[in-house]
Amino acid sequence: MLDLTLVNDLGPSLWPDPKRVVIRPFVPADDPTATDPSQRSRIGRIINRIVTLDQKQCRSELDRVTAILAGRHANVRQVLLRRYHDLICPPAATAPQHSEEQALLIGAYMSAEYSYESAALFNPSIVVHPEPATIAGATRFILSLRAVGEGHLSSITFRTGHFDGSAVTLDPPDHHAVAPQIESIPGGTPDDPGVRLSAAAGTDLSSLVIFPVTYRQRHGLEDLRLVRFKDENGSTAYLGTYTAVGGDSVRQELLRTTDFITFELSAMRTAVPNTKGMAIFPRRIGGHYAALGRLDHESIWLLRSNDLYNWADGLKIITPEWPWEFVQLGNCGSPIEIGEGWLVLLHGVGAVRNYALGACLLDKDNPSRVMGRTRTPLIATDPNARDGYVPNVVYSCGGLVHRRTLLLPYGIADSFTSFATIDLDQLLARLD
Repeated sequence: MLDLTLVNDLGPSLWPDPKRVVIRPFVPADDPTATDPSQRSRIGRIINRIVTLDQKQCRSELDRVTAILAGRHANVRQVLLRRYHDLICPPAATAPQHSEEQALLIGAYMSAEYSYESAALFNPSIVVHPEPATIAGATRFILSLRAVGEGHLSSITFRTGHFDGSAVTLDPPDHHAVAPQIESIPGGTPDDPGVRLSAAAGTDLSSLVIFPVTYRQRHGLEDLRLVRFKDENGSTAYLGTYTAVGGDSVRQELLRTTDFITFELSAMRTAVPNTKGMAIFPRRIGGHYAALGRLDHESIWLLRSNDLYNWADGLKIITPEWPWEFVQLGNCGSPIEIGEGWLVLLHGVGAVRNYALGACLLDKDNPSRVMGRTRTPLIATDPNARDGYVPNVVYSCGGLVHRRTLLLPYGIADSFTSFATIDLDQLLARLD
């Protein structure tokens, strides 16, 4: 339900599409009945079965598999061969005696199609696109989304488009979906390194899927909060905090990219383990990095650090005050710098775990000072549109200001995504 005196519902809505699939690694479970530990892996057994096929049988099976995949994946042979090299040996190493056709078929047996947004597409974040707008008078943007597929596994996907202050124009998504190449990078601890994900140059951003690749991410990457960060030396990078779900624990991790082709993902260390919902300010304040977070699971805290990956302390600045936020408060995304201060979009949780969206304004030089906040929600769950994967939820991971209009993309019922606009001056006048 929107505050129609202030909020203009735009659409268009983004809905999950089960036809969007990506090829990801498949590792067969070990044989628990094997008494010899060296015989527990079933991968070797499958490869042995493949190499027993004669050339005609191998080629026939490979042709059948590639024909199935070719209709919705680009560079199928390259993807399967890369999977073979990742699993068996790197290309520069001394390879086993497998023909190229055998290698491709082994890669196919060690892969699986995954419908990464078959269940939900929601919790959007938005930043200005690094490339100029192609529509006069508009801002070009990148929208990140949380995509949920089989097993409640969350991945990160993207869309692009333009906003001219009154209408959103989304670019058609690429028909294909691709997973980036993966390599470890220094950082963290020896058993917990960061990863670098790289897509081929020219890859359409809407085709790129970032799904869990490390043990600490194995149950999902949730709620990316993107920000275009400009450092004091003039350099610019896109940073995004997200929640890595490892099954028995959650933690904050940081995505960093300059071009949306290569991404680095590394762990962050915070004062309170298992924290969620951090969002970084778009520049340093007083020489320090700054972020908002929720260390106590119910209030918004201001954090400062000299290291993007280590956040040791914080100050509680906003606590639940109104009924729609009695359970907890959280920041929707990174603070937006406007002339009047830092505009922060909030979510609150009330009775029956109903979510709603609001806002506050922080002092530009001293963001621990709250200059005003909304007493009533801007957007709350609508009785006529509240059902989905998780009912009674509206949620956003950030907005964008074009001139004096706020564009607010938001998820509904943890299922799909819509857009709204708010006149900035009217919003500021509403803050108490």
